[in-house]
Amino acid sequence: MLIDNEKPVSTPGQQLRMALSRHQPLPIVGVMNPFCALLAERVGHQAIYLAGGGMATYSHGLPDLALTTMTEVLQEVRRVTDACSLPLMVDVDTGFGGVFNIARLIKGLIKDGAAAIHIEDQVQLKRCGHRPNKSLVSTAEMVDRIKSCVDARTDESFFLVARTDSLANEGLSAAIDRACAYMEAGADMIFAEACADLEQYSQFVSAINRPHSVLANITEFSLTPTFSLDQLRQAGVSAALYPLSAARAMAAAAQNVYRAILEEGSAQTMLDAMQPRTELYEVLQYHAYEAKYDELFANRT
Repeated sequence: MLIDNEKPVSTPGQQLRMALSRHQPLPIVGVMNPFCALLAERVGHQAIYLAGGGMATYSHGLPDLALTTMTEVLQEVRRVTDACSLPLMVDVDTGFGGVFNIARLIKGLIKDGAAAIHIEDQVQLKRCGHRPNKSLVSTAEMVDRIKSCVDARTDESFFLVARTDSLANEGLSAAIDRACAYMEAGADMIFAEACADLEQYSQFVSAINRPHSVLANITEFSLTPTFSLDQLRQAGVSAALYPLSAARAMAAAAQNVYRAILEEGSAQTMLDAMQPRTELYEVLQYHAYEAKYDELFANRT
């Protein structure tokens, strides 16, 4: 974001749709905070993501078990969109309540500058998508969730992703049936959770048979292998989500720094793993802010 608060002319949803049309598949990287969003933008990414599990863990110290609230998610969204102009996809779990809660959520997200959501077909007491014993709502109830999103959408470009966790519980054929019903209800894309091989993605793509129809969740240490973008492209996948890749690396680095200080009495051996102050200032446009201070208050004594 520029210091004079310049904003793109297109809507966030339009930005995401344009990025999807230019990249096959589009990598969408998870950010834990506004500074990480700026880092993703600086290296050239075209879309970013706010993970529900990541927010629970890294903002609240909680597991991914539907313990955060709509208010907390909207607050986090505002912090990211205030700092970064990249289109932001938001994990809204099951929608934080019934159809009217979902409508409030959609209106709030659009107002706060989000580009997209994904909403899932687990029960409200959900679990991580790569854990056992998930429970699902009926296809009809999930369709109602999607219709609520569509009806509440005040910007037609706002992008709606329907996540299905049914593969583990019901098998591929039933999961594809759900996916087709969700697209018919108005979803723009299907998030096929916990696919174990590329052929499963290919079958989702073939059955849905629409442009930009399938998103893959490439989350490390999970039921889904760390497929490359080339592999996903060959399977017809349109977007690849990397929800916690940076977060996991940062957590490991932080633990190593804390250990070095305790065991070695210094962080000296960890300096090469740290971002230098000069780069920090570049990302934050620190010197531009200082120059504005000087411009505004140069005549003060």
